[in-house]
Amino acid sequence: MRLMLSTAVVLGALSLAACGGESSGPVTPKSAGGATPPSTTSNVTITGAGASFPQPIYAQWAQDYNAATGVKVNYQSIGSSGGVKQINSKTVDFGATDAPLSKEDLDHNGLIQFPTVIGGVVPIVNIEGIQPGQLKLDGNTLAKIYLGQITNWNDAAIKALNPDINLPDATITTVFRSDGSGTSFNFTNYLSAVSAEWKTTVGAANAVKWPTASSNSGTAGKGNEGVANFVRTVKNSIGYVEFAYAKQNNMSHVSLKNKAGNFVQPSLETFSAAAKADWNSVPGFGLILTDQADANAWPIAAATFILVHTKPADAEKTKAALSFFDWAYNTGDDASVKLDYVPLPAETKALIRESWKQVVDANGKPVL
Repeated sequence: MRLMLSTAVVLGALSLAACGGESSGPVTPKSAGGATPPSTTSNVTITGAGASFPQPIYAQWAQDYNAATGVKVNYQSIGSSGGVKQINSKTVDFGATDAPLSKEDLDHNGLIQFPTVIGGVVPIVNIEGIQPGQLKLDGNTLAKIYLGQITNWNDAAIKALNPDINLPDATITTVFRSDGSGTSFNFTNYLSAVSAEWKTTVGAANAVKWPTASSNSGTAGKGNEGVANFVRTVKNSIGYVEFAYAKQNNMSHVSLKNKAGNFVQPSLETFSAAAKADWNSVPGFGLILTDQADANAWPIAAATFILVHTKPADAEKTKAALSFFDWAYNTGDDASVKLDYVPLPAETKALIRESWKQVVDANGKPVL
């Protein structure tokens, strides 16, 4: 079976069909970070594109921000590679990526980068009778599944990790991303950390040559939503998505063995445990949070990032975009938690707001 799913989700400020989150209703604009939201009568529309990982929370924030200010935020979930391409070509007001850009790339393209929330990439399965969190896997076994070396659910390696589960004698179908994806980057970065063979033969990138792609046991879907759709409909399949997609689709995620040797479940607590780091230690706040050593850390935790130009062609639109994220930092934490994302610490938000001073208008003055 060789399938290809192509989905493009365009998120307006009033459209949450793909999100599944509940609106918190109209809110009063705040400006603790120094930004003043546009007037509630504003006809401004902010455009962004990129990672599907944060799509649920960006959609929720967009709805709430529109209710509070009248400003619309249209976000296209097209994958991290697409988001980088769009911001570099200056066709959007902000780009979004889950794979942080290096300082060299940021400087070369005249960009700044900052994180918005932290979440987790989770393996999901469609195995009859298996409940969320019931199936246990370790990194080496997960890598062998995606290398095509473990092809059946009742393989001895999987049974050894799950002696109390009646696993079927059924071929495993691996599901992966067809598009350039920060979710894929974080997933393959983790597999590279736990499997020397994966690191040397496949590696970590937004797009890789999937070992099972040339066989009948590999299937590609576009976006987190595409992978979730395939796993939901293909029996005995395994895929990887941002945790919110797994919860919204009532899918069975797996429990993973972390670097400390503990089997952990994806949750706000385990994502937070993985995010205990010095955000200012890396240019552009570009921390990679996979395979952290904390005893409670989820092994495939990840931040998601925004990209804007330091010298934008339209300073007012970029100001509006930064005002949106300033509002989200002030007002959007509750929505983040409801959708199983970890808000950034207040001190990190302060550092990010300071970095926004690099974004200047034609006269060299900060836009915000």
